[in-house]
Amino acid sequence: MLIKPLLPPLPLPLQSLVDHPEDVSVDEISDRQGAVLELSVAVSDMGRVIGKSGRVINAIRALLQVAAAKQGQHVTLELLESDER
Repeated sequence: MLIKPLLPPLPLPLQSLVDHPEDVSVDEISDRQGAVLELSVAVSDMGRVIGKSGRVINAIRALLQVAAAKQGQHVTLELLESDER
């Protein structure tokens, strides 16, 4: 299941949010329920991406789920540190 139309715009707003934009990457893994997007950021940027009480990452997840639902697909976003890749 391809979520490629969602991938190009996803890193752009995140790169302006973090201190190390060169470390932002998104990889897609297909599974039975749909697609899993793995968002990788630098360790020092984890707090910025997660946000207070998880608000930023939850907002990103909500936007992705709405865009995927419009295509009749299911998507999950996982946040990874750069060295977990």
